[in-house]
Amino acid sequence: MRPIFTFFLLAIFCLAGQLSGASAADVDFQSTDDDFADFFDDEFVDATFDTMPSSEDAEARAATPGGANVEKAEPSRKAVLQDSDEEDGVVEDDDEFEHFQDEEEFEGYEGGEKPVATDQKTEPKLNIPNLPLHFRTHWDSYWMEMLMIAGLLAYFSNFFAGKAKNARLAQLWFSTHKALLDENFALVGDDGKQENESPGLMKESESLYTLWCSGRTCCEGMLVELKMIKRQDVVSLVAGLMRPQLDQVHIKIELTRGVMDAFVFAVGSKKTITKVFKEYADLSKFCSLVSKPEDRYNLPSGFGVLSEVPEATSAILESRVITALNKYQSYIDYLHISDQFSGLVQQEEGTTLKQPETKCMLLAGFNLPKHAEMETIKPLLLLIFYLMERLKTYRMSKEGKAKSDKNRLRVEEEFLKSTHAARAEAAAQRREDKRKQEKERVLAEEDPEKQRRWEQKEQKRQAKKNAPKMKRLAVKSL
Repeated sequence: MRPIFTFFLLAIFCLAGQLSGASAADVDFQSTDDDFADFFDDEFVDATFDTMPSSEDAEARAATPGGANVEKAEPSRKAVLQDSDEEDGVVEDDDEFEHFQDEEEFEGYEGGEKPVATDQKTEPKLNIPNLPLHFRTHWDSYWMEMLMIAGLLAYFSNFFAGKAKNARLAQLWFSTHKALLDENFALVGDDGKQENESPGLMKESESLYTLWCSGRTCCEGMLVELKMIKRQDVVSLVAGLMRPQLDQVHIKIELTRGVMDAFVFAVGSKKTITKVFKEYADLSKFCSLVSKPEDRYNLPSGFGVLSEVPEATSAILESRVITALNKYQSYIDYLHISDQFSGLVQQEEGTTLKQPETKCMLLAGFNLPKHAEMETIKPLLLLIFYLMERLKTYRMSKEGKAKSDKNRLRVEEEFLKSTHAARAEAAAQRREDKRKQEKERVLAEEDPEKQRRWEQKEQKRQAKKNAPKMKRLAVKSL
């Protein structure tokens, strides 16, 4: 009896545990249902839980051999799910190509045909314009480039041709006069500044060649400059068409001091004489233009003379020189003799406190022949050597020397007057610098007594400087 009673009690306890577990599950599901109540409707939840199989049904289907087909045999449950899906999510079957039917969408379209929505993709038609080729066959389009290339070719061809011609003319002059130069100078083509294995002409530029000669009595040296036309420059050639130019040779001879008497003289074409009279300081200060030199000195027409002492001018323009001037008139540009040569005129003479250094010079300028016949002008170099010897032997009279000395004294006084203000300012600056040095020396000794005496001396000097100046009047006694 007792075992039956015990089994009965165990059954009651098991039944009570199952009932309590079911009530807890109902509470949990209810809370979950309340949490997701916003997302699911009541009908969807009821239909879903009605269609869900229970654990007992799942076990029965699993135990049945045809359990896989049992699920297919439940059309009612699937129908419920399908009805619930149709109610919850309704898809609107709109035509995605509806905008093609809108007439306002294609307003202003030229084709007038509206595109039709098709499943097949059609390739668009490309319209390729007819563009011109990069390199055209018509050369007329490149006339500017052709002109530029032609200009460059003309410039470079003229450069090399002009350069070669100038070099050929200079070398021809040197070869023609080399023997005469070697007879009169010990060194030809050696300036003493650098060692030359082959002394001769020195190229300063494409149109300038120089030659230095030394080793002769009564002169320090001779510099020859061959100034050619700038044939290598097209612009200079074009400018030469308007203002014709000639190839020239300029000779500069520095005479030894005391060899020649003191006078200034120049002769040459009127155009050149007018130019050098304005440019060179010695000619503008000491000389005057001689009127009618043709009648006075028998010079050829077109020549002018600048003279300081008429006596010296007559001595230089003797018969031999006059004959050479008449014979080689087209080749002689100028002859310039001076013992006061200082170069070109200084534009600001007031700033210089000292007269420029002067030299005894013999300058000459000759035109080269157009057809490169250098033998034609060879006697002109002999004329230069003759003038050098003439200046060494000629002596002026006392009247001529007195006149030249008077002219030099006059020029010196004019220079002192023009620079008086500048020299006074320079002297005042020197005195001021001297006082500053003395003050610095006194202050550096740190002797109060010396500093006091120096200050008293400076105060007296300032008072004397600022005092009004009084004029003294001489009164004759009765």
